[in-house]
Amino acid sequence: MTDAAQLSLHVPEPAVRPGGQPDFSNVKIAKAGVVPRPEIDVAPEEIRDLAYSIIRVLNREGEAVGPWSGMLSNEELLTGLRNMMKLRAFDARMLMAQRQGKTSFYMQHLGEEAVSCAFRKALRKGDMNFPTYRQAGLLIADDYPMVEMMNQIFSNESDPLRGRQLPIMYSSKEHGFFTISGNLATQYVQAVGWAMASAIKNDSRIAAAWIGDGSTAESDFHSALVFASTYKAPVILNIVNNQWAISTFQGIARGGSGTFAARGLGFGIPALRVDGNDYLAVYAVARWATERARRNLGPTLIEYVTYRVGAHSTSDDPSAYRPKTESEAWPLGDPVLRLKKHLVVRGAWSEERHVQAEAEIMDEVIQAQKQAEHHGTLHAGGRPSVRDIFEGVYAEMPPHIRRQRQKAGF
Repeated sequence: MTDAAQLSLHVPEPAVRPGGQPDFSNVKIAKAGVVPRPEIDVAPEEIRDLAYSIIRVLNREGEAVGPWSGMLSNEELLTGLRNMMKLRAFDARMLMAQRQGKTSFYMQHLGEEAVSCAFRKALRKGDMNFPTYRQAGLLIADDYPMVEMMNQIFSNESDPLRGRQLPIMYSSKEHGFFTISGNLATQYVQAVGWAMASAIKNDSRIAAAWIGDGSTAESDFHSALVFASTYKAPVILNIVNNQWAISTFQGIARGGSGTFAARGLGFGIPALRVDGNDYLAVYAVARWATERARRNLGPTLIEYVTYRVGAHSTSDDPSAYRPKTESEAWPLGDPVLRLKKHLVVRGAWSEERHVQAEAEIMDEVIQAQKQAEHHGTLHAGGRPSVRDIFEGVYAEMPPHIRRQRQKAGF
């Protein structure tokens, strides 16, 4: 055995490190409008190539082209633009609030606003999202009050979750936003289970699961695909590929599959990749997948190709693992600016109206922040009662929890 070759492992490396020249040559981008739109009831094996291309609607001139276009009116597009602008302004204020010590933690959505804001518009009331920590656009686009979101971030006396969740881990049954789990990938099995229960009850509501590129390496991701494909659960399985996990580039989790969408092919699940910075493309693909689920045609796996412009969280320094100028080199651009350009091309918007809208939206966000801060922040003002620790755990409080509450003085 002495002449046998020594074994070794392959450890994927990002194309560039801090200080290097940003390189996205590995991102193969199809021209806008060239990817076909299959029939809703297409067999998964007939659209395998869609797991390797990128569905795009907006071209470089700001025009909507191809078979996935023409689904939204000017009014609907303007609403989408304002929702993305509101989420961006919300992020800016809450990031500043964290730096000022008003909250302990925050995670922004910069560059990814189109993914959640557009997807929400394809759902109906009663459908349930099982999100990660970067889908606040699902709430913003459904008109969930920003004051309530801020109360949760500040963990103040009006926090709807009574201080029992990390900041930005919202929850709202009314708005179809399942409680965020800090354990990565649990959203996938939860969403599939919820969708299966909805079908068992002969209900009409569908579910949507959300996961980041890094979390696809978790076993829950694969377990969810097994159950979703076996039972044809009415669920949309979303993968937000923003190129970076906490500090690890997406190649670590992708393995040799080529794309994350391709992971669905082995399970017989229709898999599509979409330009995550194209509001129109995201909405069109979401509509296709939701209609498929409502027709009892089973799950769809969608990979959103986008880029995390900001840090992973306020606890992260991205300059330690990627070039500072990398976001500027991202080839799919800024989702807000791209939709703005499209509306200008359509004659429904202008530079002047955009500047005015930015000011109006920021003022709306600031007023909401003032109202939330009136109820307290992390280190000032009112906060939830210690009594709340013991509430909402059991339908009927057992004796040992009651005794613990009494010992705490409540």
